[in-house]
Amino acid sequence: MNIAWDSFPVLRRIYVPVGDWPIAHVNGRFEWLWLYAFAHPCSGETKAWILPNVNTELFNRVWAEFAAEFNNGDDKHIVLVVDQAGWHTSKGVELPEGLHLIFLPSHSPPIATSRKIMDSG
Repeated sequence: MNIAWDSFPVLRRIYVPVGDWPIAHVNGRFEWLWLYAFAHPCSGETKAWILPNVNTELFNRVWAEFAAEFNNGDDKHIVLVVDQAGWHTSKGVELPEGLHLIFLPSHSPPIATSRKIMDSG
């Protein structure tokens, strides 16, 4: 699951004489943080990383850490249900041994499991 948080510019009231146009200087740039999260469908156990951006390289690192933490290997297989985002389907994706992906159909928000988990918490 990927969720983006951003910080919005602050809107303020300013004093302007009648007949003049208000000029308010704002910083229009945004700073984003991305939540990379995994949730076990039965136990509800979760693991999450908060990172500054999202791309295939970072996702490969997260998957490797996730697999190492949950003792992934020859005797254990983990299946992840993911959407078809570019960083999930890229040719640069390097899945650790025993980690398998199942892709959600395109344009299928009603069955996006991460939304159901986040809404129930």
